[in-house]
Formats: sequence, structure tokens, C-alpha cells
Amino acid sequence: MDIGLGTYLSLAAILFGIGAVGFLSRRGILLQLMSIEIMLNSVNLTLVAFNRWNPSSHAGQVFAFFVIAVAAAEAAVGLAILISFYRLKKTVESDRADLLKG
Repeated sequence: MDIGLGTYLSLAAILFGIGAVGFLSRRGILLQLMSIEIMLNSVNLTLVAFNRWNPSSHAGQVFAFFVIAVAAAEAAVGLAILISFYRLKKTVESDRADLLKG
């Protein structure tokens, strides 16, 4: 059984949708960061699927590698911000972040 490009793209769209809904519906910053990671992984799946569809170039895999590097940096910076926010406000709910204005 050969899995086609449409199957990979459908799975990537479903993952991106789950990540977007998770990001928009959750108030906890940690869950929002996890939802962003799901969305970035769906982008990686799309890049690798297109690379498999056109195997003459490895550009999809190279871009996926850079997305993984950006995701790792995003996780490190996001967790540092989360720890600082928790120390300041004693909560991790993103609704309380608007109180940092002044």
C-alpha cells in the first residue's frame, strides 16, 4: 500500500488545526507552547512530504532541520519567559500577562 502526498498533507492539516485550536483555547502558557510545537511539527511533516514527492532535491529536509532548530530555540526562550512570569505573578495563565504593562 502506497501512501500518497494527500495523506501526508491531510495529516499535517489535522495536526495544525489541533495545534491552533489548542493555542487559542488554552489559558496556560505551557499548553500554548506545546500547541505551537504541534503546529511546527505539522509544518515539518509537510516539508518532508513534499521532499518525498520530489526526491531530486533535499530542500524540504533542510528546511525541516531549520524548523526543528527554531522550535528548540522557541522552547528554551518560552520556558525562560514562563519561569520569569511565574516568579513575578505566581501563575502561568496567559490572561494575567496583560498586567505586565505598568
